Amino acid sequence: MRRAWHFMTVWALIGAACFDPTAASQSGTLTLGGTSADQLAFTVQPHRAVARQIITPAVQVTALDPLGNTDVSFTGQVTVSLGTNPGGGFLGGTLTVGAVNGVASFGDLTVSSAGTGYTLVASAPASGAKSATSNAFDITSP
Repeated sequence: MRRAWHFMTVWALIGAACFDPTAASQSGTLTLGGTSADQLAFTVQPHRAVARQIITPAVQVTALDPLGNTDVSFTGQVTVSLGTNPGGGFLGGTLTVGAVNGVASFGDLTVSSAGTGYTLVASAPASGAKSATSNAFDITSP
């Protein structure tokens, strides 16, 4: 019953917006289940770490709306990968996470080999948001 109520409420709102003669001068956007994320940004950048040890603090990627604000409605999947890879390393940890309130946190990322100038690339292909590249960071030998 609750699902039917929500369905009817949505259609009632759409109907009122489309057919109410007093709403002729009104405008706006109704988004149902979509996302308005325009681009991704690294809001907590990766820092120098030791090879095969977790990068701290946790790397965070934020979905931004067209005005550059956090899109708190974004809950899409965000994936990180190595961009610049000077040491021929492999990125380990959880590489794809769902964003919560527009922010994806990667708390267990590691890089397997030492090198200077690694970067990460964040993407969310299903959302259409532009990908982001992190600042360069170094990985040292254990």
